[in-house]
Formats: sequence, structure tokens, C-alpha cells
Amino acid sequence: MDDGLEIRLEPSLDIDDAFSDSQDFDSDYQFSPDSIRDDLARNSLSWRVEDDADVKPRNGFSEATMDSSSTLDLHSDERSEEDNPSSLQFVSIPLSNSHDGFSNNSEQHQEDPPDATDTETPYPAVVIDVSSHKITISTDNAQISSPPPSMSIQSHSRSTSTAKSDYSDHSTKSLPAPEPSSVVPTHSNFATSTSTSVLPSPTTTAAVTASVSETASVPSSALKPSPPTHRITRSVGPSALEKFVSKTRPSFLPPKSRQEDDKHMADWETMMKQSRAAAEKRRKALQERRLTREKKIEESLHLWEKEIVPDWRVVQKNPQLRKLWWKGIPTKLRASMWERAVGNPLALSKDHFRSCNFRAKRALNSGAFSAATLSKIEDDIASTLPSLHIFHHETGPLYADLKDMLCAWVVARADEGLGYTIGAAKVAAMFLINMPIQQAFVVMRNLLERHCLRSFFGGSGAKEDVEAYYRIFETLLADGMPKIYFNFKQHQVSPASYLPDWFVPLFLDHLPFEACARLWDVLLLEGDSFLYRAALGILGVLEPRLFFPDRHELLQLLNGENKAAIDVATREGRPLNGGKYEIYGLDEETLWERIDSMDEWWKESTWNRLTRRELPDL
Repeated sequence: MDDGLEIRLEPSLDIDDAFSDSQDFDSDYQFSPDSIRDDLARNSLSWRVEDDADVKPRNGFSEATMDSSSTLDLHSDERSEEDNPSSLQFVSIPLSNSHDGFSNNSEQHQEDPPDATDTETPYPAVVIDVSSHKITISTDNAQISSPPPSMSIQSHSRSTSTAKSDYSDHSTKSLPAPEPSSVVPTHSNFATSTSTSVLPSPTTTAAVTASVSETASVPSSALKPSPPTHRITRSVGPSALEKFVSKTRPSFLPPKSRQEDDKHMADWETMMKQSRAAAEKRRKALQERRLTREKKIEESLHLWEKEIVPDWRVVQKNPQLRKLWWKGIPTKLRASMWERAVGNPLALSKDHFRSCNFRAKRALNSGAFSAATLSKIEDDIASTLPSLHIFHHETGPLYADLKDMLCAWVVARADEGLGYTIGAAKVAAMFLINMPIQQAFVVMRNLLERHCLRSFFGGSGAKEDVEAYYRIFETLLADGMPKIYFNFKQHQVSPASYLPDWFVPLFLDHLPFEACARLWDVLLLEGDSFLYRAALGILGVLEPRLFFPDRHELLQLLNGENKAAIDVATREGRPLNGGKYEIYGLDEETLWERIDSMDEWWKESTWNRLTRRELPDL
């Protein structure tokens, strides 16, 4: 031996107990070489040492790699392995650092395959001299690869022996940890034993085997059980359409058969097709009635030119001509009639736009024009009448004129300390569609100087006047539509939640363009009172939809964002880039029917009385 580590056993150790395999409790054993040879002869099959040719793979790995094993010298003389001709009678005792200790060959081992480098490393040889009670452990220094773990040699008592044996407490003897240079680290694959007759069950050895630290050659991650991986399976369920259909079936009813489901699906598709056809029929009928109405307006052009164009004030004295005005102004005369109805209380010259535009251009070139104001203008133009596509920033033919008009309007208001108000682009766009830019600028400035509109465009300085106009509207709403008034009060919906969105752009964001054009015809003639009458007419059309139990839903409807109405409009193929209230079926015809029905209770005297009470300085 190159290196030797001698360990002397206690004289009181009953070695007979460690090597016995018999089940006969009454037999009297004598520990001697002759008795061991007799025992080997009786158990020759279980003590047989396998040759290299007979090695069979176990659990997918060959045991031929276990070259180094402990040897038990049955002859009392200390002869080497090479000189001993009876070495085939030695018993193979493998050393392992497995936590399970020794295990039976009858059980399958769940061990990881050894690394290529580990299988080439031999284990230390252990020689037990029975006569002198000595155990010698030796290794080759050249085979040392890494520091070893602590090792223990266990002698197991027979499972059926008497538990009260005097030497039962000495069934396990631990060897001291050898020097790092004397022992090679063990491997988990070495736990497989070649002997089965003298070894206890895995359960017993696991209870008494000491825990052994992991070696550096085996990574700790390889010894940990990998987390279970689950295959992600796709849910096999109904399609989106089938889910929608199933919601209409009560939960207490049994599932429908496939034939019944197909039949109901076909019926549903038929109903949807009929619904779309009916909606298209209503649109065509509405379009025909609108074209008929516009044709009548154009046919009345000669009456306009004869009775109204010479002196437009005659409509205020003649009810028939006033009624004619309310039906709409012919397109050819709209620009001149609007200009006359608005008037020129500011006494602005025709060159007023040119001078304001020059100042705006100079401010833009010098960088004095506010960047925040310019950004507001761009955003306001982007949302102006998107369905017409004439104010698009890249392809719109009127985009440049609208931007110049708004910049000039900001410069004109700067003298009064007022800034830009979101929604002014809609008003300017409506004028640009009907008249040249110079004329449109003057008419816009005079229109927005009317007290009600000036208050809503006046910013924070006109807050008190705006609150007064809110109170006037609530009074009119309570008188004419008490159900809507109390419903708004119950949900704490004030006029501030919706009136500014209607009044600042003059309804262009919420109503169809044709309905707005007709509203503007009457608004420029009647003044601020008709602004409130139109707002009440809109609420009258929306009344069946206003009784929501939730305040958030009510505000969504007033903002034109009701999801259910949007879904219906989408299903029927109606465009969503027009007025926000088009999804509720609000058009020129239905709105004017409601406005005309207000003649029964609307009185101009009530309006005048309320304005004098709330705005005494007006």
C-alpha cells in the first residue's frame, strides 16, 4: 500500500453481528475463517462476484465502471491482492456518499448518469484484518482529484436479531474523516451494491446513514429535482359568436342540441339581416325627405329674392316670412342672409382680416406667437368636421385658410387679454364653407360678441355670467321638461357637464351638418334665446335614453359615447365620424319636430324675464 490509515476496532465489537446472514436465531456462530468459508459456500449465489463479461447494465448504466472496491481478507495473513490466488472469494463492499446508504438489487435505483470524468476515478481500497481487528484504507496519491466528504463505515445488525443485545448500541461505527490527500470523492453511481444477502433494507439504512456533503464535481443544480413542466393546452371552448348566443339562454335550461343551436343561429343571422335592411330603408326614406325639403327651399328662391332680400327685417313683422326663414335659407343666399342677420355691431371694416392676419404672420415668423396656442389651434382643426375632409392638414383645401383665420382671431382678441378657446375652429369652419375668408372673419367676430357666446368664449373672467346662464337653463328645463330636470338633479348632473360642449362649437360636434346649417339659419335670426331652445330640443329627443341608474352612464350618453348605441350603429353600417348624436338617431327631421312641438309652452317673455333676473346688467 502507498498510503495507509490504520484504525483499530474496539475489542468489544461483535463483528459476527455485521457479517451474519442467517435467519436461525439458535445457531451458535464462531467467528473464524473456517466458519466464514462455510457460510460463503451455503450462500454462494448471493456472494458470487461477477466477472467483467457478466456485468449487466442496471437502470441504463453499466456497473463495470466501479473498478475500486473494498476487500475483506478472509485469510489471516496479510497478503496483497496480487499475491492472493483466492481473491475471487473477496466480498465487494462499495463505498458511497448516497443518502440512501446500501440498497437491494431487487429495487430500481433512480440515479443520475455519472460524468465521464467521474467514472475514471477509483475509490479507496479497504482491507479488514479479522484476526488483528484492524482496518486499513489506502489510495493512490495520483488519483486525488478534490477534497473528500466525510465517510462512515457502518456495520448493520441482523434485522431479526434480539433488540436487547449487549452490543446493539455499537451497530454503527464512524471512521474519522481522512486527510484530503488520502481519499477520492465518492460518486452517486457507486451506491449500487453487488451483494444482497447481508445488507439491510433501504428504509433501515436510510434512518441510520449520516448525511454526506456534495462534491465539487457534481453541480448542486443537477441533484435538485426539476420543477414539473406542464404543457400549455389551448382551451377548447365556444367561439366568440357562440359565447354571445349562449348568454341569451337561461342558466337553468339544459344545453341546446347541435341541430337546435344551428337553427337558432340561422334565425339570429336572418333577424340581423332584416334589421340592417330596415335601417337602410329608414336611411333612404330620411334622405328622400331631406332632398324633398331642400328642393322646396330652392324652389322658394324667387320669393326670397322678392320679399326678404330687399329688407330682411320684414321677417320679424311677417309671420309667414318668418316661418319661411325657419324652414331654411337657400344655399345661394345663405352668406348674405347670415351677414345681415348678425350685423356689424363692432363696426369692423372689410380690411380687418388683412390687418389681423398680417400681425399674426409677423408674430409667427418672429417666434412671438405662443407655441401653446398654436398647438391648441392645430388640435382643434384636426377634430373639425372630419367627415368632410376639407380641413385635413395635408390634403384639405381649406386648411390653410382656417388656420390663418384662427391665428388672426387670436391676435384680434389679444388686445382684450383673451386667449384661444377650444371649439372656435368649428365656428370658423362653418363660416368658411359658406362665404369668403374676409367676410367670414368679420361675421365670426360680430357673432361671438353676443353676450351669451362671449361669456362662454370669455374664459375665467366671464365665470359669473356663465353660472347665470346655467341657472337660466335649469329654470327652463324644470318648466318644460320636469322629468329630465329631476333625473339630472338626482344624479347630480349640472348644465356645466354638457352645455359648454354644445354652445362653444354651436352644436357642430354633436349634430349632423345639415341639421346644424338649419339651426344656424334660425340662431343668427333669433339670437341667444334660440340657442337654449335648440338645447332643450336635443334633450327632448334624447329623453327616452336619459333615465340611467348610473351617473357615469348618463354622462357617457351626453358626451356621445354610449357603447350600446355605438355597437348598434356599427352593426347597421352607419358612419361614426359625423355628429356624435347621430348614433342615437338624432337628425334634422327629428330635432325640428321636437323644436316645433315646444311652441305650446315656450315663450319669449319667459326668456326675457329670466335674463333680467339673472343678468341685471345686460
